[in-house]
Amino acid sequence: MTEGHIRIRSWEEYKQLVNEKKPGSIVFILEQNGFSPNKELTTLKLIMLHDRRYYIFYDFPKGDALRETGIPFHKDKRGIPNLDEDEVKAFLNKQFEKQNLDVFSFWTA
Repeated sequence: MTEGHIRIRSWEEYKQLVNEKKPGSIVFILEQNGFSPNKELTTLKLIMLHDRRYYIFYDFPKGDALRETGIPFHKDKRGIPNLDEDEVKAFLNKQFEKQNLDVFSFWTA
């Protein structure tokens, strides 16, 4: 299979694949789950395209941060935890600075 998508289960595996595949860029999406008890529960989705195949990694909340990456949440005016887009981008740029790739935010409404 040379097309489609592959879900990556761990942050370490995703970092290893980025190092191995050497993509020119990765995209991140901050997804909101409006059905959660807190009204919004943010998750992080990372997407890397290589040879017509998407490698996708999800990171979910655990306490006051994301489970795998450890990126911290910040509470908004209503006390709902969320991620800061600039902080996520800075974290990813630092993690992948040796790979010299571009990090883009894909914002959806």
